[in-house]
Amino acid sequence: METTYYDHGTAAERWERGRQFFDAQDYAGAARVLARLVDEVPEQTGPRLLLARAYYHSAQLSRAEAELRVIVERDPVEHYARLMLGRTLQRQARHDEAETHLRIASALAGDFADDRDD
Repeated sequence: METTYYDHGTAAERWERGRQFFDAQDYAGAARVLARLVDEVPEQTGPRLLLARAYYHSAQLSRAEAELRVIVERDPVEHYARLMLGRTLQRQARHDEAETHLRIASALAGDFADDRDD
């Protein structure tokens, strides 16, 4: 297989390159780097979460959802992945599904509604 700029270097170098693309708002470029990295280190949450965010910001919502579901399945209390999954589902007009994940994310963050009568 031919090595391209996107997959050249060590995993750490590609992680940094993916972050640089993301920070520069080149979300498609970030996804190209990070997708291969996630294939190489599928157990690591950081690259997968950044890949999901890159997919989200480049409107690849089904791909973002798939990555976020992997994270949530592995770590049900991963607050940010729950939040992003909820937002991804909202953008797909799947509001009932989104609400479940957004409520869980809110609870995990400690954002409880104050429903008490004082």
